[in-house]
Amino acid sequence: MTLIRRHPLVTFFALTYVIAWAFLPFGSFGAFAPLVAALVVVPVTQGVAGLRELGRRLVRWRVPWWCWALAIAVPLAVHVLAAVLGDPSPLLVASWGDVLLVFLLRLVDPTDGALGEEPGWRGFALPGMQARLSPLAATAILAVLITVWHLPLVLLAEGDRATTLIGMIVGTVGVTFWYSWLFDHTGGSVLLVVVAHAVEGAIQDDTVLYFTLWLALAVVLVVVDLKAWLGRAPTAATTDLSRARTGVLR
Repeated sequence: MTLIRRHPLVTFFALTYVIAWAFLPFGSFGAFAPLVAALVVVPVTQGVAGLRELGRRLVRWRVPWWCWALAIAVPLAVHVLAAVLGDPSPLLVASWGDVLLVFLLRLVDPTDGALGEEPGWRGFALPGMQARLSPLAATAILAVLITVWHLPLVLLAEGDRATTLIGMIVGTVGVTFWYSWLFDHTGGSVLLVVVAHAVEGAIQDDTVLYFTLWLALAVVLVVVDLKAWLGRAPTAATTDLSRARTGVLR
């Protein structure tokens, strides 16, 4: 317990890796590990108050309307752009009824990447890292850690594993910056990130082009909002929604 209290972030990441990777010998991957790790570390280090704050972030829906629009529209736009510029088959074969069903299931399934990951990555790890680091530095480090965490999935993938590896690295880094941007611009709403994550994964597109577009979006977000990325995130020390309601990061 003392070790956890002294090193909460290190403990969180260690648990996340161990829990997820423990399923690999069985041909699976514990995508829910970040959620479980957060539920272990938060009560030990922050008590009931920490669990309440994590819960508030997970249900925080009162954010600017344009944040809801972006959470849904941006992932869909990336899918459409990838289809226009490259292979349209992911959209052509998609049944939109099935896409909607997958999206809804991802919103409520704690074993899936959206709900299983975001309470840990964005609900716990990112605010803790941004308490000491700029949003840019915190997100860059988090992107590396999340990417490495996902790498064993390459072993479980079928087809060209080299392409899968490249796409996974590029895409994970890209979406990590997008999720951080969305989290900070909504006053720390994990709910909005879960929605964005669920939309992104509702359509299966594993092309390198698709993932490269996410990396391009990350570059745009950093360049356009560089001052905020290099400053201090409002969610590092507080979850004051007054800034989010005005749409101002700083």
